[in-house]
Amino acid sequence: MLKKDLRLIYSERRENLTSPSITDLSLLIANRLLQIPIWNYSYYHLFLSITEKKEVDTSFIMSILQGKDKNILLPKMVDSQNLVNYLLTDSTPIKKNRWNIPEPVDGIEVPPEKIDVVFLPLMAFDEKGHRVGYGKGFYDVLLNKCRPDVVKVGLSFFKAEEKIVDIEPHDIPLNFCVTPDRTYQF
Repeated sequence: MLKKDLRLIYSERRENLTSPSITDLSLLIANRLLQIPIWNYSYYHLFLSITEKKEVDTSFIMSILQGKDKNILLPKMVDSQNLVNYLLTDSTPIKKNRWNIPEPVDGIEVPPEKIDVVFLPLMAFDEKGHRVGYGKGFYDVLLNKCRPDVVKVGLSFFKAEEKIVDIEPHDIPLNFCVTPDRTYQF
């Protein structure tokens, strides 16, 4: 299926989710994350959920990371395609931007080369680990700046599609995608 078609289908599927089901499914995803071998690293990039877009609630993952005393890096959009990573501290101010994305106002910047694990938002993914985001390319740009061995973990409420047909050469596949029912490894 084409990325544009998948964006429409999965936007509608998300729209049909209720707040309680988003909470329940997000908790299942966070618990399933504990089963994959990603916990011996130091620097974890974690997106903050856009509630209005009914994304996976990453607050449960943040709690796990904090409980394991990991360095949590939060993204901030700085221009049309670039994210800056700020270290989450007790005093990191968070504010929604014009697209309702919660992000740090400022803080201690950490270069992408330091990131060990990236949790990726997505609309859909396929059985080969290719993902469909919102189409702006922020995570493609970020992943290209990270080390080649960075672990890429997608988070999805839904199972894998068989195949995304319009994969581009710059699209970087996931290592894992975690859903409420299954963990995919690519």
